[in-house]
Amino acid sequence: MFIGVSGANVIDRHDVAKMSKGPIIFALANPIPEISPAEAKAGCPDAIIATGRSDYPNQINNVMCFPFLFRGTLDTRSRDINHTMKMAAAMALAELAREPVPEEVSNAYQGRHFEFGADYIVPTPFDPRLLVKISTAVAKAAIESGAAKHIITDWKEYEY
Repeated sequence: MFIGVSGANVIDRHDVAKMSKGPIIFALANPIPEISPAEAKAGCPDAIIATGRSDYPNQINNVMCFPFLFRGTLDTRSRDINHTMKMAAAMALAELAREPVPEEVSNAYQGRHFEFGADYIVPTPFDPRLLVKISTAVAKAAIESGAAKHIITDWKEYEY
């Protein structure tokens, strides 16, 4: 696995070719990633690649999580964001990526089809389900971990 948060073009296809089969590459430098998806695929066609850019598949962007992580935290009046709450947010993102994607998300991306796989490992930032899934998961984790000062009991009302 490669996680880059450094600068443009710091690795190339030859570096990727030396990686294990099916490498995961998060090339997150912006506006130019550490390696372009095309260059990474040239080095290893079965690589799973994510960048911070919206014009490539698998955009890794804090907008997918942070507003909703904060909402769950604030709604439970938690004084901190603990490991349990962060893991709940991550797991909710992973679960959501595996669910069928609503048509409205495809429409926001000019009809692009989204289905869990190498080109769709995380939900898109414009997926409206993020609000409910992430906030609810974080709020529940805050309560379960003891971080919450306010206990939510009506989850149906909370989710809508």
